[in-house]
Amino acid sequence: MANKHSLFLLILFTATLLAVESRPPFACDPRNPRTRALKFCRVTVPVHVRVRDLIGRLTLQEKIRLLVNNAIDVPRLGIQGYEWWNEALHGVSNAGPGTKFGGAFPAATSFPQVITTAASFNQSLWEQIGRAVSDEARAMYNGGMAGLTYWSPNVNIFRDPRWGRGQETPGEDPVLAAKYAASYVQGLQGSGAGNRLKVAACCKHYTAYDLDNWNGVDRYHFNAKVSKQDLEDTYNVPFKACVVEGKVSSVMCSYNQVNGKPTCADPDLLKNTIRGQWRLNGYIVSDCDSVGILYDPQHYTATPEEAAAASIKAGLDLDCGPFLAIYTEPAIRRGLLTEEDVNLALANTITVQMRLGMFDGEPSAQPYGNLGPRDVCTPAHQHLALEAARQGIVLLQNRGRALPLSSTRHRTVAVIGPNSDATVTMIGNYAGIACGYTSPVQGISRYARTIHQAGCDNVHCNGNQLIGAAEAAARQADATVLVVGLDQSIEAEFKDRVGILLPGHQQELVSRVARASRGPTILVLMCGGPVDVSFAKNDPKIGAILWVGYPGQAGGTAIADVLFGTSNPGGKLPMTWYPQEYLARVPMTNMAMRPFGGYPGRTYRFYKGPVVFPFGYGLSYTSFTHSLVQGPPAVVSVQLTSFNAFQNSTVSSKAVKVTHTSCDTISPQGIHIDVKNTGEMDGTHTLLVFSSPPAGKWSSEKQLIGFEKVRVPAQSQQRVEINIHVCKHLSVVDQFGVRRIPIGKHNLHIGDVKHSIVLQASLGDIKF
Repeated sequence: MANKHSLFLLILFTATLLAVESRPPFACDPRNPRTRALKFCRVTVPVHVRVRDLIGRLTLQEKIRLLVNNAIDVPRLGIQGYEWWNEALHGVSNAGPGTKFGGAFPAATSFPQVITTAASFNQSLWEQIGRAVSDEARAMYNGGMAGLTYWSPNVNIFRDPRWGRGQETPGEDPVLAAKYAASYVQGLQGSGAGNRLKVAACCKHYTAYDLDNWNGVDRYHFNAKVSKQDLEDTYNVPFKACVVEGKVSSVMCSYNQVNGKPTCADPDLLKNTIRGQWRLNGYIVSDCDSVGILYDPQHYTATPEEAAAASIKAGLDLDCGPFLAIYTEPAIRRGLLTEEDVNLALANTITVQMRLGMFDGEPSAQPYGNLGPRDVCTPAHQHLALEAARQGIVLLQNRGRALPLSSTRHRTVAVIGPNSDATVTMIGNYAGIACGYTSPVQGISRYARTIHQAGCDNVHCNGNQLIGAAEAAARQADATVLVVGLDQSIEAEFKDRVGILLPGHQQELVSRVARASRGPTILVLMCGGPVDVSFAKNDPKIGAILWVGYPGQAGGTAIADVLFGTSNPGGKLPMTWYPQEYLARVPMTNMAMRPFGGYPGRTYRFYKGPVVFPFGYGLSYTSFTHSLVQGPPAVVSVQLTSFNAFQNSTVSSKAVKVTHTSCDTISPQGIHIDVKNTGEMDGTHTLLVFSSPPAGKWSSEKQLIGFEKVRVPAQSQQRVEINIHVCKHLSVVDQFGVRRIPIGKHNLHIGDVKHSIVLQASLGDIKF
């Protein structure tokens, strides 16, 4: 690995010495006398005036060819062509055609897959990663190798454990997903003055999209039947946070239909909700070819022109695909659409380009114009990738304190399993070309002498002929580390799983090697979605279990650091790990979150059956205690706006509509908790705050309302403050999709501390 790493650094160093030709201006080149004086090129003119001026100069045909991702150039106005489709899910990626690697930019930092980073429950880390990724994205843009519009992050809810794209998401909880979404978006877009953008992020796939290809049903044909309640309190929560809190500059609509309407042609979802209620300052883009798909194969409209008109009128601004370029003009000729409809769509996309500085002339003279090859794969970014991997690792079991291993007592380690020498597998999907890799066996070899056996040809593990050699290795070693799991051949986009057991003979490999092992056996699970490893959990020969997700380019180093105690694991599961039997009761096509009849419900909020490992679970090499220093008052008054509001809100439901309360008069309720590290090792601890509202048919029994990551040295304590906002954190959603505040006792659960708040409706001095 040292040789590979040195070679990469040499290539990178050489590349930075070469003259990197800077990108010519996208538009408004100060050297072009024809465009220099045009109003849309004057940076002192307000953006909306510049946008209106530019649109007024375009012909209808030019406008239409700007409605698609590969927008044409307009030479007479000095505007170059632009590819909108770029990806940056967990590092700059070449999954979209707008980004290419090569020359002075051979690679980019590949951070852990999102599900892994979500396990850190660390908002500042998520924002920090976003800043690093956008540095590299801007640098590659300046070098002519990438765009400035990135269709990331994926903030869909990881509802079903079989979903192949669950790895791309922040997990199953809407509050966790919402906080991740806002943090990562803020990191990517920056905090530029005057509405400026560093890069433009995009939250996808709106909405209720979490099925790709299962049991003969695919995303192109799926109609997600979703209640107003589930839409409001689960599926739409991260998207609202993206827009309202993250100030994201784009939202992508999904392939599927929701309640019989394609999301990209539903004015209630797009125009009324994203732009109307949430006030999106940006553009709405389709998932690739989804406008064409709503015509064929969904047959939502009788003609392609009607599909083009329906999507633009619903609020779509940009088509990933050629459909709008082909059918928009015929739709206008047929009277289905007007040129003004096209103008409104273009105003949204061009405004974002202007906020990015694309119409401000010379890129090198603008903010971030100095970023270049030296700002990609920097030591700081690569260390951040390592730190993110460490923080995302979850210790699921540690029987008899099998971990951490000791480099003096465990001098020889057998490293076994189909993912034991993984490299590309560690970066998951929607990844680019990593700066370099450290595989698990390479990482472990820095601490001990290793005996390496794959045990299987690949993760499918279709035969057991290699298990004998793996057993022999385990007999010779002081400790055995099994690295098993999945990869993109089993869980991926358009590839949902059928079951959630380890594939093929992997379970046999684990059990046989554990029996043969001379020393402690450690099971490392490298996978995005959960796996039912009940057999390992119950096997006394398996001392410890780690879940590492897809840990990114530095995954092997992070795994080894945790195994040998250089790093103390502090991650928590961002999703429930179910037993295999659960799947028989929940078709992927059933979108209901709440249980009914024999249907058990989904996620920790509503499913109350047996689990392998619960949401929020994760151990440490040290121990923590919590003590409540100061909690909210025992009774909190919820002021109503009028007596009418009381009558309309509370008579039958014992819950007040949020819109009928004076939320701004209710002070945030502070919770002060002392977290004490009672062990002998420094560690990080995630404080999870759950709320249990008064019993009622609307709410979950337990809902995450906040969390805080804190580092506590051994035998020390840290005070943590978390603010509870009654209207935001203690409200629930009724069956009509209306958010209400239940009146009565709310129980807060903070680690092993419980505290109650009684909410009391009032109007002036009158209590109800």
